[in-house]
Amino acid sequence: KDMATENPMRPQYIISVTQAGVTLGEITIELYKDIAPKHAEAVEKMIAEGFYNGTAFHRVVPNFVIQGGDPNSKTKPREYWGMGDPSQTNVPAEFSPTPHKRGILSAARRGDNINSFTSQFFICVADVPFLDNQYTVFGNVVSGMDVVDAIVAAPRDARDNPTETITMSIRKK
Repeated sequence: KDMATENPMRPQYIISVTQAGVTLGEITIELYKDIAPKHAEAVEKMIAEGFYNGTAFHRVVPNFVIQGGDPNSKTKPREYWGMGDPSQTNVPAEFSPTPHKRGILSAARRGDNINSFTSQFFICVADVPFLDNQYTVFGNVVSGMDVVDAIVAAPRDARDNPTETITMSIRKK
């Protein structure tokens, strides 16, 4: 690994994706410590603790986003997926001019509370300009958009939840 070319303000992580015990592939992301330092730091801490390992992509919406990272998706029934854990720490919004284009990693939140990001995030599968300056962009996909596309194409139920659970684990690159 050539350390001279790695930007310390854009650390990279690998999301390994599995569906029904079968590996779908890997998504390499970079976090924007320069644009959204509080979000990047919170996510890095959760990755280091193994928080995301075993969480599901619980929402897949074609031409929009895939969303995951809810601790409820590890052990609770599906109807609780996406609701989050109220004991988690909220991270305040860090809006930037960075647009929500295909491949952008952004912070999910509870309803209209802009300062309610905890652990859930989404990856845009298309350009979604109406999210600009409404949600915190904190990274992007460096490689593996084919895996993102496979996730969003998964059969889903009426709640946009994949019918076969798609889980992730995340490690430092």
